Amino acid sequence: KMDDDDDDIPQLSSHTLAALQEFYLEQQQREGMKTSQGFNQYSIGSIEEDWQLSQFWYSDETASCLAKEAVLAAGKGGRIACISAPSVYQKLKEQDGEDFSVCILEYDRRFSLYGEEFIFYDYNHPLDLPENLLPHSFDIVIADPPYLSEECLQKTAETIKYLTKGKILLCTGAVMEEQAAKHLGVKMCKFIPKHSRNLANEFRCYVNYASGLD
Repeated sequence: KMDDDDDDIPQLSSHTLAALQEFYLEQQQREGMKTSQGFNQYSIGSIEEDWQLSQFWYSDETASCLAKEAVLAAGKGGRIACISAPSVYQKLKEQDGEDFSVCILEYDRRFSLYGEEFIFYDYNHPLDLPENLLPHSFDIVIADPPYLSEECLQKTAETIKYLTKGKILLCTGAVMEEQAAKHLGVKMCKFIPKHSRNLANEFRCYVNYASGLD
């Protein structure tokens, strides 16, 4: 009887088991980093991706490039808003002491550890924003809508247009090119953003100003 019961237990393939072990090992290493001295809460990966929230962090190089572009576009003393783009926010915060300010609009409340710079944001309610977020008060808005759908882009676009003085840096799929132009008047750049884990969909950047991403 016992042998029969054992047969019913689903067995993981060796490939799946190895992948799972690798994942747990990575997780343990990250937890170890967090407890060791010198852990930086602003480093990319300090907060785990949550795929159920359609979260995919940029590679370090991409986040650095987008952060650098945002600082240049915002200008001295500029204000930068990151909508659903936490890895760019984290990279901007690594440049502490630079002459700009930044806030993060994000659905994931784990980012509330960033204090007053965190603003809870649900794209389904694009203008449900705190009173202190004044219209057209940011020199540049960087946005990465969580889903590749026109509805998500259209609603996020409402928030972007409300917040920006003019400059927009949008990161989304290549398939969204027409909708991005339609809702935000942005054009695709030559720069191709990369993620820390490869995505199935081709990803691109779009801007509505003369940027350093071409």
